Amino acid sequence: MMQQYLQIKKQHPNELVFYRMGDFYELFFDDAKKAAQLLDITLTARGKSGGNPIPMAGIPFHSAENYLARLVRGGHSVAICEQIGDPATSKGPVERKVVRVLTPGTVSDEALLDERRDNLLAALTCKNNIYGLAVLDVTSGRFTVQEISEHSALLAELQRLDPAELLLDESEEFDSTVSQRKGCRLQPPWQFDLESATTQLCRQFETRDLAGFGCQQLEVALSAAGCLLEYVRDTQRTGLPHVRSIQAESRDECIQIDAASRRNLEIDINLSGGTENTLASVLDNTATAMGSRQLRRWLNRPIRCHDQLHLRQSCVQAIQESFQWQYIYDHLKAIGDIERILARVALRSARPRDLARLRDALQELPDLSSVLNSINESALDHLRSSIVPFPDEADLLKRAVIDNPPVVIRDGGVIADGYDAELDELRQLSEHAGDYLIRLEEQERSRTGLSTLKVGYNRVHGYYIEISRAQSDKAPADYIRRQTLKNAERFITPELKEFEDKVLSSRSRALAREKALYEALLEQLNQNLTGLQNLAISLSELDVLNNFAERAESLNFNRPRLVRDNGITIESGRHPVVEQVSDQPFVPNDLEFNNDQRMAIITGPNMGGKSTFMRQIALIVLLAHTGCYVPAESATLGPIDRIFTRIGSSDDLASGRSTFMVEMTETANILHNATPCSLVLMDEVGRGTSTFDGLSLAWACAAHLAGKLRAYTLFATHYFELTSLPEQMDGVINLHLNATEHNDNIIFMHKVQPGPASQSYGLQVAKLAGIPIHVVSQAQDKLVQLEQQENQAELCREPQAAYTPVQNDMFAIAEPEPALEKLDELNPDDMTPRQALDMLYELKAMMKS
Repeated sequence: MMQQYLQIKKQHPNELVFYRMGDFYELFFDDAKKAAQLLDITLTARGKSGGNPIPMAGIPFHSAENYLARLVRGGHSVAICEQIGDPATSKGPVERKVVRVLTPGTVSDEALLDERRDNLLAALTCKNNIYGLAVLDVTSGRFTVQEISEHSALLAELQRLDPAELLLDESEEFDSTVSQRKGCRLQPPWQFDLESATTQLCRQFETRDLAGFGCQQLEVALSAAGCLLEYVRDTQRTGLPHVRSIQAESRDECIQIDAASRRNLEIDINLSGGTENTLASVLDNTATAMGSRQLRRWLNRPIRCHDQLHLRQSCVQAIQESFQWQYIYDHLKAIGDIERILARVALRSARPRDLARLRDALQELPDLSSVLNSINESALDHLRSSIVPFPDEADLLKRAVIDNPPVVIRDGGVIADGYDAELDELRQLSEHAGDYLIRLEEQERSRTGLSTLKVGYNRVHGYYIEISRAQSDKAPADYIRRQTLKNAERFITPELKEFEDKVLSSRSRALAREKALYEALLEQLNQNLTGLQNLAISLSELDVLNNFAERAESLNFNRPRLVRDNGITIESGRHPVVEQVSDQPFVPNDLEFNNDQRMAIITGPNMGGKSTFMRQIALIVLLAHTGCYVPAESATLGPIDRIFTRIGSSDDLASGRSTFMVEMTETANILHNATPCSLVLMDEVGRGTSTFDGLSLAWACAAHLAGKLRAYTLFATHYFELTSLPEQMDGVINLHLNATEHNDNIIFMHKVQPGPASQSYGLQVAKLAGIPIHVVSQAQDKLVQLEQQENQAELCREPQAAYTPVQNDMFAIAEPEPALEKLDELNPDDMTPRQALDMLYELKAMMKS
């Protein structure tokens, strides 16, 4: 048996081999040690190898799902090795083979997946400084490829997609930001061969070439796609009929958001790595898990095509104005996640309850279709054409599957009575065995006169006639002794033996027949898999649009205007997340950017709402480009190509980057890639270094964004010197959020107003944060001392001028010193020694004054 195991393990060195032995999956050697640690199961030993005990650990096969889920979510792969031979006829170990390999990126089982997030497998290679990226969602069949020329853009895509597994070409060198991602697997370079990849893809899609998919020119990406397809086929050990096409993606089609900006905006993952208080958590009131996944795809990839966005907006408006969103929600709720059910049908791994849910979903379609037909809006036509009843499939499942089937097909009891005549006959024979035994017991008691006689059955000895020990000597001659117990004897008769053979045979034959019918049922459903998949796609899109309509109604969102002219105008905009989690009424604010006004320098106190105001602008722009209504009284948006954010402070110690280095790297990315159609959020640039260095950098960055790039920029800062920038450059304005003091307390107004702020209220915020009172008092004393020193310096420079306490303007042009001007005018070669001495006294007197 161990020789058989080692042969199988040699073929799967990188997976944990779950080796089926009776009712358990066993693991041996290093696999057993690793599994015992990961799953907290007992490590034992069995037999010896080289004189040493063989480590062994095992789990019951009927509860394997829970253990598999923990392993897969931890990034581990498992090879499922099953008994495929018949123990009754096998000589030596029962024949076994690996029937499936579970990896983080290829699982499709419901218990192993997060139902509201995509589970993606990606493959990556690089040729001539071009990255080829292929991505497949095994649970839906969605297959995409794209080519990327910049490393920062690659990181942004990996951040957006967050693949569970990433296959890397081992012949290429990738830096740690790629190679150390969770779930990376190195693959041999021959798997990325273009010719082989093209052949495989054409065979998969049953086409002569890939021209019809619009991706034939993406040779590097197609190389990655070939590797990916080979990997999935190897792990699934079956065909992939639900993978029917491949789509070329272009980053120019969407608003580009780099990795740092995506993290700062907290679209569906917050800064702590959770999902609470994110944009998706506020927006997601979808009825189905597949709708929830579609919503996250739209939020993470806002599109730029105004025609497509107008179509989505018209659908949302039609649903909202018809007041049908609650009815649509109820019908979708009853339909559920058929997208992943259909994938399991395609992979032949669907369970009986999957088919029952698919049956219930198909029976709901006529009512949902009627609701859609009642909405008089042509924008919904593309959904109406796909969301139609499937009467044949609905009838097939209704006839074939019982109302409440068991979890698995293993023990039968799934196929409904009346579906198959042969199965019904075999079941009838088996199910009426009890009646026969009752009749036989009565008959034998009457024939023999033995009052203790009874007929029974157990799994070891089969059917028997049992007589007490006291009456056993009166057994008829045709009774054949089968088993002797302490107080009874058990017998068999030729008639009972014949019945036993017939019944036991019928049970095994009925189970075999039922399993064959189940496989045939999956095959029949696969014949119209394309239409059913199109249905699932349309249902998920309808779910998101219906969700947008409900959110617009419930959260007071309004339809934005998308125009061709440059500019961003938002009236009474609100932060969609902060508004929902705050106990206080949210204070809305306006913003206007146009060709003559492209940058706002934002000043004001800490905690005053600068970051909230900036983020809400970005989120309003993002929502508008998903087709969703926005949290504002009105919004008019011109073309936007990218969203950049430089917000917050963090370090990257693993890569040897300080907080300031991370800040400058992110700033550099913005300055290199922003365009006049980009929205840029810059918060406290330069604060990670000394005052003058930071101020200089902040000034230069702001001037570059305003003067050369002319991007739409919100630039929050505590360097008051930057508030003079509007006086020196066109297109720049000052905005501020103010606060007021009352009884030594600070009250934040959260209202954006024109002009610069008057002060930062830093000490008051420190007090609110809980800084000890004596520390705040000491800081106040130091502040008074510094202000007095500043006053003295101001009075020395301008003795007649009244003092106004403002920060020094580092970039102001200094007044010329009279002594220096006098010295500059002198020509020492024309002066006598006496004249030179007199001039020296004069210069000294000028310096004293």
